[in-house]
Amino acid sequence: MKSDGTKTWQEDAWDGPDAWGDSEFEEIGDERRPDSRTVYIALAVVMTVVVSLVGGGLWYLRQLNPPDSVAGVSQAATNFTVNPNDTLVTVSRRLEAEGFIVNARVFQFYVARNGGIDLQPGYYLLTPRSHVGNIQKLLNTSPSATFTKVTFPEGFTIAKMASRIEEKTSRITAQDFLSAASNPDFSSSFGPIDPSRLDGAAYRLEGLLFPDTYQVSGDEASSTVVDRMLRLMERVGIQEGLDQAKSKVGRSPYEVLIIASLIEREAKLEVDRAKISRVIYNRLDRGMPLQIDATLYYNTDPNASFSDLKAIDSPYNSYLSNGLPPTPIANPGRAAIRAALNPAPNPPLSDPMCKGIKQAVNCAYIFYVLSDDKGGHTFAATIEDHERNVEAARAGGFLP
Repeated sequence: MKSDGTKTWQEDAWDGPDAWGDSEFEEIGDERRPDSRTVYIALAVVMTVVVSLVGGGLWYLRQLNPPDSVAGVSQAATNFTVNPNDTLVTVSRRLEAEGFIVNARVFQFYVARNGGIDLQPGYYLLTPRSHVGNIQKLLNTSPSATFTKVTFPEGFTIAKMASRIEEKTSRITAQDFLSAASNPDFSSSFGPIDPSRLDGAAYRLEGLLFPDTYQVSGDEASSTVVDRMLRLMERVGIQEGLDQAKSKVGRSPYEVLIIASLIEREAKLEVDRAKISRVIYNRLDRGMPLQIDATLYYNTDPNASFSDLKAIDSPYNSYLSNGLPPTPIANPGRAAIRAALNPAPNPPLSDPMCKGIKQAVNCAYIFYVLSDDKGGHTFAATIEDHERNVEAARAGGFLP
């Protein structure tokens, strides 16, 4: 302050403009928001990536598990063959071409990241368009460890066996089986003593294949199956005493198998088997024709009439030819073989069917006819009784 009382201003060093730095006067810039178009583009890019990832994932899942396999659509399992020189690439391409998978490359990608496949040559039963993981698992299972159950009923001919194995396995054709059943390299200890007996036979192993249920492995050929059936017939035959046929019934094992096949085709009930067996032996001993209807139908036209079949000049026509047919007419089971080796004794003279016969030796089972709806038969020792039984069977509707 001056002496006259007026105030003087003294600037402090920190008050002047010179003391202020440039920073004190920096302009505050405008806070700019992103351009809406840029935001839209960014969102579009993000959504495109997300949609692509989701779509790609769904696409991949559909290649792994095709829609047909999750929509309840049932497809039959089909055989697929792995060849000796196959690789994952060649197998996957064939799997796609044959409709088992949708995409070969996806299959390769999946398999490579899930343990791979140890490919072994053979046959595999695969279901088309199932999850590729299931297909990988099945292809990783050795074909020798996979089986198809095939049942051959007693009395089946080789032709019927061939059709059955093709139906059940599809990879073994009927023709493959028939060729194996005619292969001269196969033999049986119960085969014919005189091989010329087989001249003209449709299938040389007829009657020598044991009818049973077999587990056929995925790498098994028709020849292997036929050989197993031959060996089982030999084992069962020995168990039943077929190797002792000559001493038991005076016939060779092969002849007994022929008789067993006739019994198999004629007898429906256990109680009739041994009696039909005795009829056959009695007629053979007496030099009578067997007159067994089943022989007429062996390897003939199934639509032919009975009268036409009876007129055919064939060694299988047991109405025109005496003795046994040249081969079995079917493949008999254990019960029929047992009956052929153990025919029933002839009835005693006290049996009602022997009424009027003076000597027991003359009362024998010679005739039989179908007589009830269960497949049972009525037996007779004389032609007169047999004719009466035939008329009764016709009246009952059991004969045409």
